Amino acid sequence: MTQEELAARLNVSRQTVISLENNKYKPSLVLAHKLAQIFGCRMEDLFIFEGDENID
Repeated sequence: MTQEELAARLNVSRQTVISLENNKYKPSLVLAHKLAQIFGCRMEDLFIFEGDENID
């Protein structure tokens, strides 16, 4: 799948896809969910949470 095809399926720009690939853009929950659906995986398989908040 090309960046243009993925961008069209996500209804975002190709630049957004490039930024996601380069880890320069943090997607919304909705966008992350759409990506997981397209690739047939879980959001956790695509993105790693790197925040300071911990659930205790």
